[in-house]
Amino acid sequence: MKKPREGEKAPANACATLSVHVLPRSSKEEVADFSEGFARIRLTAPPLDNRANEALVLFLSRTLGIPRRQVEFVTGLRGRRKIVRIHGFTEEELSRRLARVSQRVKPRGADGVGSNLTGKGVPEG
Repeated sequence: MKKPREGEKAPANACATLSVHVLPRSSKEEVADFSEGFARIRLTAPPLDNRANEALVLFLSRTLGIPRRQVEFVTGLRGRRKIVRIHGFTEEELSRRLARVSQRVKPRGADGVGSNLTGKGVPEG
């Protein structure tokens, strides 16, 4: 199967699977971490009455820009660990999109520069 180029649509029969660890009742909805086909996703919905599952489908459809019907649960309807199938995406395209969304700006001081308020240990430049 030919790989689609950046910006091209994947073949209609393409599908990718994603392992997800859901963190319900979070303060905001976001991809907290993504690496090698595994994502930690924060959702504001509680894990009651299937609301977190519905929120996950809605979050993925909005984030990826696809209809909700293209997101399908393979396993994990009752737990926090789930496997989700995304129709219309190759594994590479799904990884690229989620990696882009999960990139977060390091807070000031995360790399050791500017984190010491006393001035000791700050690199001179």
